[in-house]
Amino acid sequence: MKRRIFILTLVLTTALLSGCQTAEKPAEISGSVTANVLAEEENTEEVAEVTEQTETDESIVATKDEAAESETSEIPILRDCYEQTMGGFVGCAVSGTTIEDPKVFELMTTHFNAVTLENELKPDALFNYSNSKCPGTQEAVIGDVTIEVPKLDFSRAEKMLDKIYDWNSANPDRALKVRGHVLLWHSQTPEWFFHENYDKKEPYVSKEVMDLRMEWYIKAVLEHFTGEDSKYKDMFYGWDVLNEAVSDNTGTYRTEKENGSESLNDDTHSSNSSWWAVYQSEEYIVKAFTYANKYAPAELELYYNDYNECTLVKRNGILALLTMVKEHEGAPGEGTRISGMGMQGHYNMDQPSFPDIEYSIKAYCEVVGSVQITELDMKASDGYTRSKESVQEEYEKQRKRYNMIYYGIKSAVNTDPNVKFDGITFWGVADHHSWLNSGSTLGGGSVMGLPACPLLFDENYEPKPCFYVFADSK
Repeated sequence: MKRRIFILTLVLTTALLSGCQTAEKPAEISGSVTANVLAEEENTEEVAEVTEQTETDESIVATKDEAAESETSEIPILRDCYEQTMGGFVGCAVSGTTIEDPKVFELMTTHFNAVTLENELKPDALFNYSNSKCPGTQEAVIGDVTIEVPKLDFSRAEKMLDKIYDWNSANPDRALKVRGHVLLWHSQTPEWFFHENYDKKEPYVSKEVMDLRMEWYIKAVLEHFTGEDSKYKDMFYGWDVLNEAVSDNTGTYRTEKENGSESLNDDTHSSNSSWWAVYQSEEYIVKAFTYANKYAPAELELYYNDYNECTLVKRNGILALLTMVKEHEGAPGEGTRISGMGMQGHYNMDQPSFPDIEYSIKAYCEVVGSVQITELDMKASDGYTRSKESVQEEYEKQRKRYNMIYYGIKSAVNTDPNVKFDGITFWGVADHHSWLNSGSTLGGGSVMGLPACPLLFDENYEPKPCFYVFADSK
């Protein structure tokens, strides 16, 4: 009994020392990696020796017994611990499917204070996933100009937001804020949106026509979700205005020639930018932030968001973009507004380094004032197979890696008074729901077919060792 008490205390000491509120663990704990680790450590000679030492002090043993019994049923609440150490948002991404998983919803509402809709506010979703053909048009007025615009479908996002809204109404002291993601993106935007008569077989429209379409789209989305008459107006704290506009290859702006093997005739693009194809310059970037400033409430934060944000070449390109947007700042309807930089944080076991993370945070804050990590997850090590031994080894590597990332953030905050770090969003909740399981080579993504375990909770919805890196009030 005393041996078991010591091991539980040793492994879960972070939770005991943190002083955070706690939540009950899920009832089903069989097969957890933590339990496996404890069972193996229980037989080691080192543990036996330490246990014998504890037997000399019965008061210490009694204290550990009480703590251990508590730990078997409770875990620290992440949002409360994070508030004590860093403040700001600790969020997660959920999809229309995962938010309907009762265990995901429980973890989301217990441990996080912010949510990003994974796909449902992206252009293709709002065009009802009619990627090959415009879903029909209607008239809209921009200024004194009447134009034909595609029909929008807000239903997928509204279904998720209604669920969050109901939670917030019933639990105002544990309300969740929402990050809007994303207004303009070269990817997941149907190609027909850039062409005459909304037909990708016809020529690209002029810049002047695209200006009207862009302004209409930004106006329609922001007014629907954050306008004075919107049910959801008080739920959003910020919105990504633009996503991934800097080239991985050159560190300059992403063009329609980013990937030569990708056809511009495709319904949507992964790499090539049809925004650039129309404008042939970064002009569209300035206009995106100008229109967002015109239609977003003053309190809604506006972000630029990108991945590979800690690599030297791309970081310099992002800094140039942020500087350009800042140089055009002005009043609503007259100039741009940008509140901060979204560092996506799709990292792997090797990159980025501690200094690169710290330096990047400081560099971005110097230009735009604040930073968030917006899509944090971890690509698995080469050779990870999901075997029992591989899982235990991977979880420990992951714990150390997340610890390094977290202390890179803390070092930036603690060594530079001008750094404002506003929060972390993890790109998912439980491992088996992660986008990395489907494979992607972009933005720290995994290779198709290889296993992934990138998040704080495992497939049993239990906290992994890396959870305790962030659920620590020290």
